[in-house]
Amino acid sequence: MKVINSILSFAVLSLFFICCSNYNKLLKSTDFNKKYEAAVKYYDAGDYSKALALLEELVSVYRGTERAEKIFYYYAYATYASGDYLLAGYHFNNFAKTFPLSEHAEECAYMNGYCYFLESPKYSLDQTETKNAIRELQNFIYKYPNSQRIKQCNDLIDQLRAKLEKKYYEIAKQYYFLNDYKAAAVSFENVLKDYPDTKFREEIMFLVIKANYLYSLKSIEAKKAERLKTTMDSYNKFISYFPESARYGKEASGIFASAKKQYENSNK
Repeated sequence: MKVINSILSFAVLSLFFICCSNYNKLLKSTDFNKKYEAAVKYYDAGDYSKALALLEELVSVYRGTERAEKIFYYYAYATYASGDYLLAGYHFNNFAKTFPLSEHAEECAYMNGYCYFLESPKYSLDQTETKNAIRELQNFIYKYPNSQRIKQCNDLIDQLRAKLEKKYYEIAKQYYFLNDYKAAAVSFENVLKDYPDTKFREEIMFLVIKANYLYSLKSIEAKKAERLKTTMDSYNKFISYFPESARYGKEASGIFASAKKQYENSNK
């Protein structure tokens, strides 16, 4: 049995080295037809790394020929399969622009946006790629308003916007916990302005009240009344949205009462 296993292992290794040798010869070959046929076979078999190495050369060799469209299409997807989404997005976008009448043009335009979506990092990191993804997906919607992929695009955009919303919400909270109450109030208000349907609305509106109030307590006398008035205004806005807030209502009304009393005393 051990002898048989040894023979099988040797056969497998021999086949492996033969395949590698043949592939290396193919890479060095100037027979582009043979390279093209091999690239398609590797791609169809799911061996994208080998297909990609061949396609990289064939893209320039067959540029402007009948095969160019198919090669470029395979090239974009082989790059995508390699996990290099930014480069794949570039190739998908280039395909859509180079072959606008292709049956794959819309698909590749969508894949461009989707690749940016995949590059979007978690909310705590820099969100440049998230914003780029939203831009590219919106460009797709604008260009293909009747596409069946519109719903997919909108779902992806919603996920990306939720990430930005979380990012800016956490930034505002950071200002608050660092006792920079003015910056916190402004940042919270911006979140409400940019994301009016935010799931954090109740908490944010309460923290606006609290930040304005704490900011007023740190203010010089000449500015204090104005900032106490801002606190009361933010409270009135809060109760117009959440008149029976179980979580923040009691504390918010206490802040309002204190701000009102101080405001009235400052105007005596």
